Amino acid sequence: MKTSPHRNTSAIVDLKAIRNNIEKFKKHINPNAEIWPAVKADAYGHGSVEVSKAVSDLVGGFCVSNLDEAIELRNHLVTKPILVLSGIVPEDVDIAAALNISLTAPSLEWLKLIVQEEAELSDLKIHIGVDSGMGRIGIRDVEEANQMIELADKYAINFEGIFTHFATADMADETKFKDQQARFNKIMAGLSRQPKFVHSTNTAAALWHKEQVQAIERLGISMYGLNPSGKTLELPFEIEPALSLVSELTHIKKIAAGETVGYGATYETSEETWIGTVPIGYADGWTRQMQGFKVLVDGKFCEIVGRVCMDQMMIKLDKSYPLGTMVTLIGRDKANEITTTDVADWRGTINYEVLCLLSDRIKRIYK
Repeated sequence: MKTSPHRNTSAIVDLKAIRNNIEKFKKHINPNAEIWPAVKADAYGHGSVEVSKAVSDLVGGFCVSNLDEAIELRNHLVTKPILVLSGIVPEDVDIAAALNISLTAPSLEWLKLIVQEEAELSDLKIHIGVDSGMGRIGIRDVEEANQMIELADKYAINFEGIFTHFATADMADETKFKDQQARFNKIMAGLSRQPKFVHSTNTAAALWHKEQVQAIERLGISMYGLNPSGKTLELPFEIEPALSLVSELTHIKKIAAGETVGYGATYETSEETWIGTVPIGYADGWTRQMQGFKVLVDGKFCEIVGRVCMDQMMIKLDKSYPLGTMVTLIGRDKANEITTTDVADWRGTINYEVLCLLSDRIKRIYK
């Protein structure tokens, strides 16, 4: 999908805010730990290349979801270490080795397939994934881990790291978190040898369990200024939201009482009403669930009326406004603010999803 530079719907990304958030985390956690930002999913919709370049001097490396995301960073001259957090197909291991991209080794079976490839394995770096209770990828017992270490040593593969991922670090109930912590520690205690990097903390774990931070902190959603728990847990320090979403009024009209707006005629006016059209829709990641939510025009809350269309939506205005008047969907306008978490709560989802759904059609503007 191509960006639409000639349509005034934009995600404005504050790179200084992202840097400030990283600096605050560096003061909060173990000073000997390296921060490796999660820039997967296009840096949670903020732009992986731009974000990575903007913060490179503050961090030890970067975490991505797949090999293609890592290749994109390398193609844009991002030279810091990169860790792919998901397993890749064995046939592509030579690409990772050539580009100095570290890989997650999710199982002994996967590693056995890797050593069958005709690749220069001495340049390959792996981090063994441990499933301590997330149930996604990774080994579950120390015997398998030690067999992987032995196999890696046999083929001169660099056993660079080992890690796990907490499923409930953003929840008030710590029972599951402590169980995962104990499982991971048990595996670590039984390893035949320790790697350079041991890491287990995502953003939530670093915020509310900072004593668990080890060699690497995998910093995600809060780098972009959002609370990983939504509104469940209070942040230990203030962070700055880095993204705002704005558009403009492209059409304005007054319609009579009894007229309908949008597909399915789901909204009917009860009086004469000013209706504004805004060029954003579900193809941009602004989903149909947003009907009934509010946006900001001139600092005032205005309701989204009728079903959100693929490319446009309609809002109820308090009066006539000039064409081109700014519409704020996420962000502050005068005294009022709409947060990403507000949007997520309306949809019944999480703030991560709201950001990641913002499509490439929306141009990103960096400041």
